[in-house]
Amino acid sequence: MINRIKYIVLLTFAFLLIFPAASPAIHLRVVRVYDGDTVRAAGQDIEIKVRLAGIDAPETSHMKHQAGQPFGETSKKFLAALVLNKDVEIKGYGLGPNNRIIGEIFVDGKNVNHEMVRAGLAEVYKGQSPGELDLEPYRRLEIEARNAGRGIWSQGNDYTSPIAWRRMQKR
Repeated sequence: MINRIKYIVLLTFAFLLIFPAASPAIHLRVVRVYDGDTVRAAGQDIEIKVRLAGIDAPETSHMKHQAGQPFGETSKKFLAALVLNKDVEIKGYGLGPNNRIIGEIFVDGKNVNHEMVRAGLAEVYKGQSPGELDLEPYRRLEIEARNAGRGIWSQGNDYTSPIAWRRMQKR
């Protein structure tokens, strides 16, 4: 297990060296969807975990008998329908926490990160985003989804952002 983790970390660093943020996107296949903003992609003799840049999706439960955040499973299923077992392009913006590539994912030229926000199944990420990532399209899409009451925005005043929900779960 330790050797596999070291191998994944080594491949992640190699990926960053070979495919810097300014380079064209790399083509891989999404083999797993963890939640509404994290996937695993494989191909070209590498396997990477990708955190979708610019968005924060409702949290799913990591425990069998504990509920996740409202819309967490819906967000995960929507992302899976968009990318699972599909060839995608990943535009990397560097390495984030937990050795995940921070990136935008494209399927047939469509920005999946944008689609998650447009559907109201993710909000604009409130933490520090990569400097090269233009968050303005994300903000416009979030306003559009809010005004239409889509997904997470249908909860009105009962909505809790993923970052606030994670903090409450730590208590």
